[in-house]
Amino acid sequence: MIYQVWRTHLSTILDVKVLLVSADPKVRETMELTVRSVKRAVGAQPVEFLEATDGLQGMRLAWRYGPDLVVADEITSRAGAFALAKDLKGALPPHPARIVILLDRAQDEWLAAWSEADAWFVKPADPLEVADRLWELLEDKGLVPQEERV
Repeated sequence: MIYQVWRTHLSTILDVKVLLVSADPKVRETMELTVRSVKRAVGAQPVEFLEATDGLQGMRLAWRYGPDLVVADEITSRAGAFALAKDLKGALPPHPARIVILLDRAQDEWLAAWSEADAWFVKPADPLEVADRLWELLEDKGLVPQEERV
């Protein structure tokens, strides 16, 4: 399987790795743009984006590269977003990444909670609301200085 890794800049965030998991390239692109909106709010330090097209690939990348943030689309073939989150959070020791799931329907919120995801949004999600939550998750990990928030 092919995955892409590239660098962009993100200021006061310290070398953050973000894993985007979706079978749909348009969803991955939207996720990246949302993460980049957090970047614009804080400035210019390196951020690495990793892309996976399914949950199994996402799991391998998560354990290999140790991303700080995983944003997964609910509809991800071969081990979906819920399985990905449950496996990462349920491991001993648990994976330290913050996990966000993009849901296709509100009825699946209980699955997101069961999977121990840190946050979830029903699509189409408000990009500003998602960006705010991503900021909070990175802030909780100590990767964004609290006084920098605008």
